[in-house]
Amino acid sequence: TAVTASPFVPKLSSRALPSLSSSAFLSPLTSISFPLQSPSSSPSLSSSTTTHLNMSPLPECPTIPLRDGTPHHAIGFGTYKVGYIPPSSSAAASATASNAPLRTATECIADALKVGYRFFECAEFYNNEAEVGKAIKESGIARENLFLCSKVWTTTIEKGEEAIRARLDQTLADLGTDYLDLYLIHWPVPTHHISAYKTLEKLKSEGKIRNIGVSNYVIEDYKELLDSGITVKPAVNQIEINPFLYRKNTIEYFQKENVVLQSYRSLRDGKAMDHPTLKTIAESHGKTPAQILGRWCVQHGFVYIPKSVKLERMKENAEVFDFELTAKEMQELDNLTTPEALETFKALYQKCVNRDTAKDGTMEGVKMDITID
Repeated sequence: TAVTASPFVPKLSSRALPSLSSSAFLSPLTSISFPLQSPSSSPSLSSSTTTHLNMSPLPECPTIPLRDGTPHHAIGFGTYKVGYIPPSSSAAASATASNAPLRTATECIADALKVGYRFFECAEFYNNEAEVGKAIKESGIARENLFLCSKVWTTTIEKGEEAIRARLDQTLADLGTDYLDLYLIHWPVPTHHISAYKTLEKLKSEGKIRNIGVSNYVIEDYKELLDSGITVKPAVNQIEINPFLYRKNTIEYFQKENVVLQSYRSLRDGKAMDHPTLKTIAESHGKTPAQILGRWCVQHGFVYIPKSVKLERMKENAEVFDFELTAKEMQELDNLTTPEALETFKALYQKCVNRDTAKDGTMEGVKMDITID
């Protein structure tokens, strides 16, 4: 039978590499733990020469330890706008005008599973968890070999504990599981996110969630959460991170707090692939601009979450473990964030914390003085 190397198996590097560490996790993954990195440092990757049957991949990829020691895959598959475009998303209007047929989420997730992805980033807002669950069920892949993350949306957060409990039950049913590896507060909804997080603490104690965390939190949101008397600190903060929005002070703060950073918009929605710095670095490594963006993420120690509805792009996006960027190249990429990008981030944050709630379109309760860099 022909075999092919999984894109998730790191290849040998010319640099000195750390030895593999063992893991008590029930997945067949090899644990290659990154230490949490400061923005100026870059970890080396360990390696494996394992190959896998083409139609039955058992992926081996680096993992990043959460605060309780749980290994979190360093790369995952994002499901936002996969098979469905939320009505309040920025792309909804253009998608309505387009006649291009969407692939179903089931089809896309089935392809991602075949490529070797085992961490799936889902959300109530994405409105496709049932299709994701269908693909997982049809794949026959054991639950313990998957890492499933979901997020609770602003409207549910606003409604309170019973709504959050009902939403989690629906997510579990849709995904075909009795627990989530990770559940996040999608946005820090003013006056509601703290009570919502405390509900997640209860659900974790009941065994429905293995780890809990947050998304789109600025430093001030996190400090507000800590000051409220929570008993379980967030394991993760999912925020936009790429060379064009690299908020060094914020990133350094959360890493010192032992909060793992998941990067969404890692590939900047494909909008920067012609940037000359990216193209030059890509050409020097024989890689694509997308692979340079992905490598930058994992080399900084962030969880990298690419997304594509195309099989070949899924493969391309995953091939980031067989080369390393130089310190000079990392610095060049680190310096691509402009003051204008930071101000755009601030405006988007202030717009979105009340998104879809009864206070949508207002600044009621919104933090105006936040750390943006």
